[in-house]
Amino acid sequence: MDALINSLMGLSNFAMYFFSSLALLLIFKFLYALITPHDEWKLVKEDKNVAAAIGFIGAVIGFAIAIAGAASNSVSLLDFWLWSVFALIAQLLAFAIIRFIFMPKIVQSINDNEISAGVVLGGFSIAVGILNAACMTY
Repeated sequence: MDALINSLMGLSNFAMYFFSSLALLLIFKFLYALITPHDEWKLVKEDKNVAAAIGFIGAVIGFAIAIAGAASNSVSLLDFWLWSVFALIAQLLAFAIIRFIFMPKIVQSINDNEISAGVVLGGFSIAVGILNAACMTY
C-alpha cells in the first residue's frame, strides 16, 4: 500500500509538467504559424494540403521530443520552462535554416502541395527535436 501512496504523491508533479507541456505545444503552434509565411491551418483544413500537414506535424513532433527531453532532465518546473524556450527557439531556427539555406523555395513548394517538401521540412524538424532533447542531458 505504501508503494501505491508513494507513486500517487508524484501525481501533482506529473500534472504540472504535463499541462505545462500542453501549454508549450500551443505556444509553439502559435509562434510557428506566425513565423511561417504560409498559413498551415488554412492549407491543411481548407485546402487539404498534405505537404503542409507533414511539415507542420513534423515541427510539432520535433518540439514535443525536445520538451520531453527537457521534462525528463529538468530539476524544477522553472528549469523545464527555461529549457523549453531554448527548444522552441531551436525549432523555429530549424525552419529558418531550411527556408533560407537548404530549400529557399520551401514556402512555394508547401503552397503547391509538393509532398517531398513537406517530408523534408517535417523530417528536419523531427531531427532537430531529437538533437535538442539529446543535448539537454547533464
